[in-house]
This record gives sequence, C-alpha cells and structure tokens, in this order.
Amino acid sequence: MRSILLRRLRRSLTTLPDARGWALCGLVAAVTGVAMAALGFSTGLYAVTPAIPGLPSRLLSVLFVPALGEEIPFRGLLVPGRDETARPWAAIALSTALYVAWHPLEALTFLPGATMFLRPDFLACTAILGLACAVMRWRTGSLWPAVILHGGFVVVWQTWLGGVRL
Repeated sequence: MRSILLRRLRRSLTTLPDARGWALCGLVAAVTGVAMAALGFSTGLYAVTPAIPGLPSRLLSVLFVPALGEEIPFRGLLVPGRDETARPWAAIALSTALYVAWHPLEALTFLPGATMFLRPDFLACTAILGLACAVMRWRTGSLWPAVILHGGFVVVWQTWLGGVRL
C-alpha cells in the first residue's frame, strides 16, 4: 500500500496537464470561485477590504502551507489518477471529508487562534475548494492545478477578502 501511495504522489507531482486539462481546470476554478463567493459574501465570511501588505511573503508562505502542505496528503496521496480508476468518487469523498475535518482539528489543537476554522460557512467553502481540487487532481493526473487553485484562493482571501482579520 505504501508503495502505491508513494508512486501516486510522485506521478501527481511530475505530471502536468495537457491543454484540455488546463481548460478543464479553468472551468472548475471559475465554478468554484462563483460558489465560494456566493456563500462567503452572503454569510459575511468574505468582505472586500483594503489590501493587506506583504503579498510577496504571503505568496511564498501559502505555497508551502497550506497549498503544498495540504494538497500532498489530501489530494496527492488520497486521490487516484484516471489511470488507476474510472470510479474515483469514494476516494474523492474521503479526501474532501478528511480535508474539511482537518481544519477544526487544527483550530482545536495547534492553531487555537484560528477560530474561523470552526465556522460552518468556512467549512462549507473548504468543502467546495476540496472537492474542486480533488476533481482537478483526478481528471488531470497532476497535483499542480490543485496547488495553484488552493494557494490562489487563500492568498486572495487573506489579502483582499478579510481573511487576515478573522
């Protein structure tokens, strides 16, 4: 089992989507952004704010945590590639559920200041993002679109949508 997971991770990190894969990821990203914006703005999770300074360092830190740090275990290891299965939905559901559950665990253990991780609207947005990242990982075989989507959404949220204030 361990060798299967490591092979899966290695392949997901060394594969890049083809043009059709990138197009699909663009569509998934757009749908995800609309769904998260509708939910986040309607509940007050998101609020347009002046840009928080420190964008270059934020881009770098978000690349490692949470983007790579969460995408590797939740999508790179748990979500199979299309060459592994034509029925990935159980793995995608498990990956998404564990990813969502990870956030309250963080807030209740080693990130006690992250109380927004306990908000139902935050967890719903987390589920939307996790599902999108898992679908992109499965359809393209690559982890990189999920890393880009995850990191990009976190940077936008922290920089312009009030994520840092929460």
